[in-house]
Amino acid sequence: MDKKIGFIKSVGVEFKKFALRGNVIDLAVGVIIGAAFNKIVNSLVTDIVMPPLGFILGRVDFSDLFIALSSQEFATIADAKAAGVSVIAYGMFINALIAFIITAFAVFLLVKAINKMQAKEEKEPAKTATTRPCPFCYTSISLKAKRCPACTSEVTPDES
Repeated sequence: MDKKIGFIKSVGVEFKKFALRGNVIDLAVGVIIGAAFNKIVNSLVTDIVMPPLGFILGRVDFSDLFIALSSQEFATIADAKAAGVSVIAYGMFINALIAFIITAFAVFLLVKAINKMQAKEEKEPAKTATTRPCPFCYTSISLKAKRCPACTSEVTPDES
């Protein structure tokens, strides 16, 4: 019985270490922000992009485009579902596809901006060297060293 309790405690400690690592918390924040971003994109598609597109295409409401898998005809998806008929809601698929394209484009722009910022950080000038290799044993020594601490050879100090 003591082994089981010890095992459970060790798993609990390991899980706590795992859950509190920076990567897991970053991932959780990303998922939460992603869910909120998804709501924004869906609203953008259904409330802003699709109405003008439907108007241009002859007052079509994409969310009402469907094929009823029955010989009966229905005015709306709600009517078909109320009658218990299966439907292929291809208009909803078109909405979801446009939402995906907008989301993918937004993520692309975000990654592009992050990569651009990282490239600027990499272009910073390198720090000046404070060490050099010993010409005899190739151990790293100070630029001002007169003798190598590893092989004790005399070296000329670098005055630059």
